[in-house]
Amino acid sequence: MNLFERTLKVNGFPIEKAKAQLAEIQNIPSSQYDSYVREQRMAIVQWHLHNNEFYKKLVGKKTISHWDQVPVMTKADLQVPLEERLSKGLRKKDVYVNKTSGSSGHPFIFAKDKYCHALTWAEILDRFGWYGLDFHSTLQARFYGIPLDFIGYRKERFKDSLSSRYRFPIFDLSEKKMAKFLRVFSKKKFDYINGYTSSIVLFAKYLQQQRVLLTEVCPTLKYCVVTSEMLYDSDKKLMEEVFGVPVINEYGASELDLIAFTNTDGQFQLNSETLFVEILDEHGAVVPHGESGRIVITGLYNKAHPMIRYDIGDTGIISTESTAKKPILEQLIGRTNDIAHLPGGKTVPGLTFYYVTKSVIEDDGNVKEFIIEQWALDTFKIIYVAERELTSEEKETIKKALFQYLERDLTLQFERKEILDRSRRGKLKQFISHL
Repeated sequence: MNLFERTLKVNGFPIEKAKAQLAEIQNIPSSQYDSYVREQRMAIVQWHLHNNEFYKKLVGKKTISHWDQVPVMTKADLQVPLEERLSKGLRKKDVYVNKTSGSSGHPFIFAKDKYCHALTWAEILDRFGWYGLDFHSTLQARFYGIPLDFIGYRKERFKDSLSSRYRFPIFDLSEKKMAKFLRVFSKKKFDYINGYTSSIVLFAKYLQQQRVLLTEVCPTLKYCVVTSEMLYDSDKKLMEEVFGVPVINEYGASELDLIAFTNTDGQFQLNSETLFVEILDEHGAVVPHGESGRIVITGLYNKAHPMIRYDIGDTGIISTESTAKKPILEQLIGRTNDIAHLPGGKTVPGLTFYYVTKSVIEDDGNVKEFIIEQWALDTFKIIYVAERELTSEEKETIKKALFQYLERDLTLQFERKEILDRSRRGKLKQFISHL
């Protein structure tokens, strides 16, 4: 067991047991796999009907005898205090707790039992292993954000050291900063790049302008793994040209698991081991493979908190070539983010605002939805739906966080609304630039 996995175990996440169970699931014959999925999805429903008061109230008095009778959950359903959603006998200290990024405009706090979270890591380790990448010996060039408070910053840096990764903070993506990034690549033997799509695309565009092929600067580089945002074919082509390595796409959600990952045949393979993924129409009916609809996902192993027929807020198509054991996500729609330009010359991705949201959100269910609009280089409007107006203290906390992550002397405006406008796909775009 390497240092990364040993640290998971020390913190109460039984990674060895989880890896063993994942291997058992993967060894189920294709002919029996549909039965495995059907049995496990009904088992998790029955668990929560017997052990989770929140889920019993959500289901109501109906009897669940068929899968299509199971109600679809939305993010809005989960915006109540976490203690009200935990299964019987569990407290926050007994489970893994985290916050969603709020990328869809519906932020909330969620929980997983520790075994479920270990299974999530087992899945991630397995998928990266398809390409010979592990979090112990292969060096990662990490394009992610990082908390700027002392404890959060040190915690992430410690995790970086355990996971053999060097972090490139993405809160400033100016050309001056990316020139520094390039110098780091010339000095370190990176095996792969991993991070937010929009940030890595900006770095690729910088390299294109400089007429630099990254593998000539960093010959050890083998892959680029992008996550959290839409990967367009044009961006994938650009990155592969200027990096000189294959681009792998990852689709996940912190409240669930790794959802899909590019396999070695170039297909976007869905996670069928720990998740059950469906595509539904606007009326809640399952659509045939090859047709588009809402992506609805069931976590098959989370006993701490129900994530059952959970509408993640994206739209997609499952390929007609899919099987129960190897479902393929033919198309994913959503998760795009604009870029913000600031008076001081910084260029930052829209995901910067997700970090601000995570740093100030309260677990009281007040703020239901939000978007942030940029109207001038120094002017941002935060439009939100909430049960009550944000207090002056709450607004000041948000301002301080934005000033810390971005720069000072920005003008922030707050507007509370009854409802937010949707795009034609029904998904909120959390950051919108009007420049």
